[in-house]
Amino acid sequence: MANKVEVKDLLEAGVHFGHLTRKWNPNMAPYIYMERNGIHVINLYKTVAKLEETNEALKKIAASGRKILFVATKKQAKDIVAEKAGNVNMPYITERWPGGMLTNFVTIRKAVKKMASIDRMKKDGTFNTLSKKERLQVDRLRAKLEKNLGSISEMTRLPAALFIVDTMREHIAVKEAQKLNIPIFAMVDTNSDPRQIDFIVPSNDDASKSIEVIMASVTAAIAEGLTERKSEKQSDKEGGDEAKPKEKKAKVVSEEKASEEKAAPVEKEAKKAPAADDLTKVEGIGPKIAEIFQEAGINTFADLADKSEEDLKDILTESGPRYASKNPASWPKQAQMAADGKWDELQEWQDSVKGGVE
Repeated sequence: MANKVEVKDLLEAGVHFGHLTRKWNPNMAPYIYMERNGIHVINLYKTVAKLEETNEALKKIAASGRKILFVATKKQAKDIVAEKAGNVNMPYITERWPGGMLTNFVTIRKAVKKMASIDRMKKDGTFNTLSKKERLQVDRLRAKLEKNLGSISEMTRLPAALFIVDTMREHIAVKEAQKLNIPIFAMVDTNSDPRQIDFIVPSNDDASKSIEVIMASVTAAIAEGLTERKSEKQSDKEGGDEAKPKEKKAKVVSEEKASEEKAAPVEKEAKKAPAADDLTKVEGIGPKIAEIFQEAGINTFADLADKSEEDLKDILTESGPRYASKNPASWPKQAQMAADGKWDELQEWQDSVKGGVE
């Protein structure tokens, strides 16, 4: 990784200094190198390993286009975090953590929208129509909102992760993130409990130099992820523009081919199968019986003429008792006349025989 931090850099920044031994958290024992003059010394080799792991995870989050919320309200960390997080366009909280910032995010968004509405009032001239006292009250409200929520004004949804400096101080933020299953990245000192954190960076969270070197490494990884995302989007856009005409042409060819393949069997079938005759021209056959015969494969007058009375009776019987009572004795004879084109003879026969029954 391009932003790899050496142990020497961390040593010079005082990242290895922990808290007094009497204030330690036993769960931090795996990350403590030794005790000296009543102070625990952090194992910087483990810090480097954990920092690399943290940077890799943050890089992936940034590359996915999601936001990482930085939280640091202690005096020595506020300015550093605001500057570093601002450089990579990530939201940050450096004033008091607003209770429910994550668990009651809808209400926080309402406060941000209120700030935006005040800005619109100033742009469209509505602000100038207010009285002097009202303008002063609005200005004070705007300043208060800007101080507490200014950095998250563009955060339209919950962050993908939190990066916290001093988990002991920001315990409310930790609890809210845990409740919502939001991954937590943090600088963890020897007095903190690492079990609550998903990605820990064992380090001195009190010295400004220590905070600055860790923040510089973390934000460099985020910047790298953002650069990768930008280049991928650019390449996808260029590749999409070039592939579009080819895809369109291929799609047209594919559609034409599919249409031909679909039409071919139909044409073949049309050539193979002769046109169906109107079997209702046979006296005694109605539309429903004609449909029954067609389902049985009798489509033409010639087909019907080839069938015996018994065959037709069986077909009608299988179709239900309603059709079993029909008498098909003359139907093959009538069908033969129709098939031979003897329409006058058929008409004369039908006129002389009532209902097609001789």
